[in-house]
Order: sequence, then structure tokens, then C-alpha cells
Amino acid sequence: MRWLRVLLLALVVLLGWLQYRLWFGVGGTRAVEELDARVEQQRRQNEGLEQRNAALAAEVADLKSGEAAIEERARNELGMIRPGETFYRVVDEDGAPPVPAAEDEPEETP
Repeated sequence: MRWLRVLLLALVVLLGWLQYRLWFGVGGTRAVEELDARVEQQRRQNEGLEQRNAALAAEVADLKSGEAAIEERARNELGMIRPGETFYRVVDEDGAPPVPAAEDEPEETP
């Protein structure tokens, strides 16, 4: 009978040790939950990057396919006009000139 108690105690200790490793050990449930959260975060980031890549690919295809997109960018970003067109600048009531679209350009000094 004594050996049965020792065996039962050893099994309970083994069960406790296995449960501890399952919940708190390396590769346990906490580690799995953390990895799942990281995978989900990476998946969301990848989706955003895929959308960005698709938009850039569409823009590249548009630029390669025709002159309309190039003309639009030249008009909007560079302020270019076609020969024979008249350029009109609309000024606000306070008389302040509008802010240029591209603020990265260096100012010219006289």
C-alpha cells in the first residue's frame, strides 16, 4: 500500500509539472497567444502594403499607357500649361497668394 501512495504522489507531481509547462513554459499557451497576435498584426500590415503596392502598380501602368496621366501630373505638380492656353491665377479676397502645391522646392533668391 505504501508504494501505491508513492506512485499516486509521483503522478500528481508529474501532472502538476506538466500543467505548469503547458500554461507558463516555453511554447505554452501564453507564447502561442503572443505569436497569434504577432501573426495577425503582420497580416494587417501586409494587407496595407499590398493595397499600397496595387495603387502604385496601377499608377505605373497608367503612366506607361498614355500621355493623359503624364499631362495631369505635369499640370498639377509642375504648373505647366499647353501652348496657346491662358493661365489664370485666382487670388483670395485678402490678397495673399495661394500656397504652392509642392513646398519641397527651394525658394529662388534674386
